[in-house]
Amino acid sequence: MEDGHSSENCSDPPVGFHASMYAATYTIIFIPGLVGNGVALWVLCHFIKKKSKAVVFMVNLAVADLAHVCSLPLRMYYYINRSWPFGSFLCQFCFYLKYLNMYASICFLTCISIQRYLFLRHPFKAKDWKCRYDVAVSAAIWTVVGAACLPLPILRSPSLTNNTDTCFADLGVRQLTMGASIMMVIVAELSGFLVPLAIILSCTWRMRQSLKEGHPPLQETNEKHKAWRMILGCVAVFLICFTPYHVNFPLFMMVKLEAIRACSVRHGVLYFHSVSLCLASLNCCLDPIIYYFMTSEFQQKLLQNCSFASCSRFMSLDSSGTTISSAEEKSEADKRNKNILMTYFWIRGPRRFKDDGMESPLSS
Repeated sequence: MEDGHSSENCSDPPVGFHASMYAATYTIIFIPGLVGNGVALWVLCHFIKKKSKAVVFMVNLAVADLAHVCSLPLRMYYYINRSWPFGSFLCQFCFYLKYLNMYASICFLTCISIQRYLFLRHPFKAKDWKCRYDVAVSAAIWTVVGAACLPLPILRSPSLTNNTDTCFADLGVRQLTMGASIMMVIVAELSGFLVPLAIILSCTWRMRQSLKEGHPPLQETNEKHKAWRMILGCVAVFLICFTPYHVNFPLFMMVKLEAIRACSVRHGVLYFHSVSLCLASLNCCLDPIIYYFMTSEFQQKLLQNCSFASCSRFMSLDSSGTTISSAEEKSEADKRNKNILMTYFWIRGPRRFKDDGMESPLSS
């Protein structure tokens, strides 16, 4: 949970440190997170319909990220102005969305890794798999994670500080018994971190072993490399964004329960807790990288469905601001702009285009 108030025996890190870090982080990730996940959701929903590519889980991952991103302007307002005029319900709802995004993202990253691995290892089962199964799994994840995160806003409330102008890191913390706190930490760490981490690492290791096996057909090898890139992306996001928070969380709870009293340790835990929460929000920017740069299908669909006519009208404005009127010149502009986009994606991943039988735009 986000920072609460300090022990009587040792002062907390200065409030300005937390406020400045949160405000800067949320300001930096807001636009990339909004644009990246918005475009990803648009492409995934309209142009990618391969059931074996974990598209349903990617769509839900983008939705989870957008839900958190949309709450960031309110978070920025609070940490910049140090005042919350929007009421208790909206405060707790935004607080809830952060943890809903974290644990929903963990579950969907795990599902993406499992499905990409299993469908490559058992392609015949993939043919019988129905899209509605993924929808059912996603609905179950939202239900379970949504219910599991409900206690978090209940435990944190502005009323506990007798100040309705506070929110997020400044919310009061409801006192729990030692047994209840230990149980909460065990459930959160085990089901929300250790089990998903073990599954993702297992899929990564098994996929790596699969790539070393024999000499399968070229098409199968290409598909395995795509799945390998996707799983590696899930591992990277998981380790960068969610591992620091869950490593520090048990220590944070021990500080809140006064089990850790040494000031130096206490300060270190509270400082790192703020950093870990910022890293957890960073997944909103890193998840779209999985779609854009880990899957050649996404790049191809985005490229194929880009409106080259619109691009050419924008790029073909002359110095006086008038558009090119000649049909031949427009055709040349369309071809030129298409080559520009093709070259961009070729530079970022030439091997993926070769694997799909596409020639370099520079070879013509």
